[in-house]
Amino acid sequence: MSARALILAGSRGGGRDVLERAMQVDQKALLPIRGRPMIDWVISALRASPEISALAISATPTEALRACVGDIPIVEMGHGPSGSVGRALEIYDTPLLITTADHPLLRPEWIREFIAQASGDCDFAIAIATRAAILRDVPGTKRTFIRLADIQFSGCNMFYAATPKAKALVQFWQNIERNRKKPWRLALGIGWPVIWDILRRRLTTERLATHIYRLTGATIKFVSINDGRAAVDVDKPSDLALVEEILTAAPHLLAFGAMTD
Repeated sequence: MSARALILAGSRGGGRDVLERAMQVDQKALLPIRGRPMIDWVISALRASPEISALAISATPTEALRACVGDIPIVEMGHGPSGSVGRALEIYDTPLLITTADHPLLRPEWIREFIAQASGDCDFAIAIATRAAILRDVPGTKRTFIRLADIQFSGCNMFYAATPKAKALVQFWQNIERNRKKPWRLALGIGWPVIWDILRRRLTTERLATHIYRLTGATIKFVSINDGRAAVDVDKPSDLALVEEILTAAPHLLAFGAMTD
């Protein structure tokens, strides 16, 4: 099955972040990595993936970004990442692979592994890497780990909206983002059974999937990517240095040439 891929490339509100200022770029997606804009690495990996039939980008369509991405369509951003995904689903429908512009280590084999495991038995899939895999493959890295009763993991900036039912989950995600600074509304949106499982430290991936199905009618699946490097994205200067270090230590990751229109 082939899918369109959406690259989330919007900058956060409130002005340029520390990386944008340090590297003198107007958009984080254009941060230079080994002489190429960061988003170019992502585009190259997606274009090298047989599972991906077309690309789209969610971002502010500046001249610099348009010059970088060529004829790839740039769609209007929504409110937050979930809003942008929701808007793209309105235009392109499913299946839709979602990733981010700050994921320059993205590899076709991760995309293949993810889509193969996500297709056929869920409405929405989330790529993760276990704590063990990350510490094995990126020793010394500082990642934020999500701790559930059965697993510790970090996200891999890949999501797969497999069926139209995924739209209900994205709407749920939008409600969570909208109410993240309003604890009572957030609790009501998540549901007390989920809160109760969290407080009792009984929330497993299976129980979380069950709760989400009850709230949205959409089935979700957590897909573990074997390579811990899949959890590395670029949020701060130390991440940028880590990516450069990984690319130096593993020259085969440089196999993708510059993007072509």
